[in-house]
Amino acid sequence: MKNPQAERKRTMDKVKIIGGGFAGAEAAWQLANRGIEVELYEMKPVKFSPAHSGEGLAELVCSNSFKAMRLGCAAGMLKAEMELMGSLCVECAKATAVPAGGALAVDRDKFSALVTEKILSRKEITLIREEVTEIPEGFVIIAAGPLASEALSEKIKELCGGSLSFFDAAAPIITAESIDLENAFMQSRYDRGEPDDYINCPLNKEEYEAFYEALVNAEVAPTHEFDKRKGVYEGCMPIEVMASRGHDTIRFGPMKPSGLTNPKTGHRPWANLQLRKENKDGTMYNLVGFQTNLKFSEQKRVFSMIPALANAEFVRYGVMHRNTFIDSPRLLGSDFGFKAREGLYFAGQITGVEGYMESAASGILAGINAANKILGKGEFLPSQLTMTGALARYISDASIKNFQPMGASFGLLPALDEKIRDKKLRYEALAERGLKQLKIQLETE
Repeated sequence: MKNPQAERKRTMDKVKIIGGGFAGAEAAWQLANRGIEVELYEMKPVKFSPAHSGEGLAELVCSNSFKAMRLGCAAGMLKAEMELMGSLCVECAKATAVPAGGALAVDRDKFSALVTEKILSRKEITLIREEVTEIPEGFVIIAAGPLASEALSEKIKELCGGSLSFFDAAAPIITAESIDLENAFMQSRYDRGEPDDYINCPLNKEEYEAFYEALVNAEVAPTHEFDKRKGVYEGCMPIEVMASRGHDTIRFGPMKPSGLTNPKTGHRPWANLQLRKENKDGTMYNLVGFQTNLKFSEQKRVFSMIPALANAEFVRYGVMHRNTFIDSPRLLGSDFGFKAREGLYFAGQITGVEGYMESAASGILAGINAANKILGKGEFLPSQLTMTGALARYISDASIKNFQPMGASFGLLPALDEKIRDKKLRYEALAERGLKQLKIQLETE
């Protein structure tokens, strides 16, 4: 005789995952490894987004590279941590790798096919090929990617109280330690607010003239067809587009010097770029008003012409494309759980992580934490010394006011206790410190 209460509990403990991309596949894998039943919903091939064409899970839509493997880079550190946590995507990537120097690149068709094969091999996972237009009850992980269907996007928007963003252009972010403070000064415009709210990067007339010419002649990145929308510039205009409208347009806009006095000269700068803290620890700064669609190499070349940014290290370059993401710092906890509804989690680019492996890593954490909730265990949050832990804290950091997506970067990590001048050695030390901490946590987990 069936026990209705036991049957209801079994159904409630089954996790529904919406989206079969990197994050959804990883979340399903982690849940299955812990004996939790999963219904994984993927709308392909019933319906395709503008960016997808294949029927397999974890389809690559842009580059086939997952970036560098070496520990001395943020992407390598992230993948090493994911391997320790039993990543499906890293395992499949290594099995389908193609020669790419020090990077981990894959045969995209073989990679997707292998991820799909692995998912289908698990008795705990049921793959359901249909579009989800309503957010189900019970335990749910929304991993719908940056191009969620229109119907689902509307439901997510309702759930989030309108906090669903489509960003067209975002400004670069640089590390605090790479700013040349000899050529900068701290001051809020008209001395409103705290003096250290902004770092100012002044330019004299000659420096501005050279910067302007380089900016308006810099090469712009190509745009995908589905990224092109009417009115894309007016609400969030790229700095190079604004500059093209007149020689002094940006000098009366994002680079206006009004309300500022350079203490080194005693005068107002001819032009000025303000940098604003990107996180509460002040390890990263945003180039205020410098949203851009320039090629990454051009951003490095042109923006480094500003004296205070001559040696700037870019945590994230400016980007311009369609992306759907929620206001995670106000909606999600560091476990990727939705604060207003127990049992609901988000994962992938919709949370504000940027990149294939970053999305996969968020799926790992969402899957582990959903399983822990069902099994009566506590939250699993990797140390802030790890890349996965730093990303989880970034997307849930309530001090961030103008939230924009972020990929793996050493700028997210706390500084080392010892000062290491050599950047390569410093990054390797940061990675080794984080991996050591994660191993300790996983042993107790």
